[in-house]
Amino acid sequence: MQALLGLLKKIPVDLGQGAVAERTEGKRIALRLVPRGEGRTALDVGCREGTQTRWLQARGYAVTSIDVEDAGCPGMRVVDCNRPLPFPDDSFDLVWCSEVLEHLVDPEFSLNELRRVTRPGGDLVLTTPNSYALLFRLIARLGFTPEKIQRKDHLHFFSERDVREIAPDATLYGYFPYLFIKRTIKSRLGDLTPTFVMHIRKPGG
Repeated sequence: MQALLGLLKKIPVDLGQGAVAERTEGKRIALRLVPRGEGRTALDVGCREGTQTRWLQARGYAVTSIDVEDAGCPGMRVVDCNRPLPFPDDSFDLVWCSEVLEHLVDPEFSLNELRRVTRPGGDLVLTTPNSYALLFRLIARLGFTPEKIQRKDHLHFFSERDVREIAPDATLYGYFPYLFIKRTIKSRLGDLTPTFVMHIRKPGG
């Protein structure tokens, strides 16, 4: 089963990860939600090697990059997002957090910390897998459950209801279909999109 799963992940169909992990439509939608950043600051949560840090820098942001371990991003800080963040309130104009919430012990706590360090009027842009899209529910009947097809370090497997519970202030986006033309959608997300894109505008400012 693992060999078959590995082969399937190499097929360039955009189901959120696999062969297109760094250029998924979910990340592209998220990037389109990021305002221009000249003179503004951003926090890249889960920066890994720094691909998305560079995206934000290209949009004009001064970026603080963090991850739970040193993954090779120049200038990054090692920060455990399961704990209170080592930044004052209202520190950043933008918080970018792509494919991180599912790794955290208490996503609601961590999301509240991300809200805390965002300035009033600032933006939080996040992505996380939709583990229960219709296609994945069908695949699960063949034994390929979310726990088996996603990364081993995922602690949570979100449905649309789960995401709306931890982020009731978020506008949600997704996409469908998964090959060639990919249309941004805001309805039937639970059934169609393999990735949830969350946009939160912090009140004030």
